Amino acid sequence: MPTPSVFGQITGVTVGQPFIDRKDVRRAGLHRHNQGGISGDYDDGADAIVVSGGYRDDQDHGTWILYTGQGGRDELGRQVQDQTLTRGNQGLALSEARGLPVRVIRGAGGDPAHSPASGYRYDGLFSVERHWSEPSNDGPLIFRYELRQLEPGGAWEVATEGQPTGGGDVPPQGNPTPGRQASVVQRIVRNSAVTQYVKQLYDYTCQFCAVRLTVGAGAYAEGAHVRPVGGKHGGADGTDNVLCLCPNDHVLFDKGAVFVDEELNLRETTSGQVRALLNLRHAIEPANFAYHREFIAGLR
Repeated sequence: MPTPSVFGQITGVTVGQPFIDRKDVRRAGLHRHNQGGISGDYDDGADAIVVSGGYRDDQDHGTWILYTGQGGRDELGRQVQDQTLTRGNQGLALSEARGLPVRVIRGAGGDPAHSPASGYRYDGLFSVERHWSEPSNDGPLIFRYELRQLEPGGAWEVATEGQPTGGGDVPPQGNPTPGRQASVVQRIVRNSAVTQYVKQLYDYTCQFCAVRLTVGAGAYAEGAHVRPVGGKHGGADGTDNVLCLCPNDHVLFDKGAVFVDEELNLRETTSGQVRALLNLRHAIEPANFAYHREFIAGLR
């Protein structure tokens, strides 16, 4: 069984830290392979990439990277076949869809303006903003991935023993006082180890409407905080404050168009009509639902 992907910062490794070679990078836990650019169990998502000039179509702009997917090259490095959305290509697309961070390791063979003079260097966490397919310089189709550097201190916490980043039997501890930079952000969607755990617990199926969305890279759902985190609301990033919702219901809930009553019925705010009984298999703090009803749905 493949080892699960490990997302986020690696304990003991700092941004800007140099490494002698790929074996050194692998021993540090940054990237699982001695060769190949994309790291991870690709059914979980890609957790790291190496940027070292291996593909002529790559572009490195420092804070953002236009990265080429894997596959389709001959022994001379020419693109001779179309790439497919499989293996690492699928993994990067899945990291985009689920808002998962990707560690970037730059090698000496990359753009001299942004690469080390020798060996390799860890350059921090990036998010996969979007991907698409287009002809390569050689002709056959390649997948392109736009990655953007996350703010320093962007917080994807690596799981400790007994605290999985997602799924498993033990929920992560979370952060009782999260700030605005305490999460990886995909669009306006916060995605932390806590929200990932809840989404995997429900197999990416919306707790309101039972819809499970499938995109090219796999299933997609969003973690919705019942009591909003940060700002004046001060909600915690813990499993007792997070629901797994489809994008439509996430927006309706965040905007107060629907709410959950004391009996766990999902109701429309304007009419009071019951839409469904909430599918709930993990504990939500009742005070968080009460807060949502009063301050988000406006039911004072």
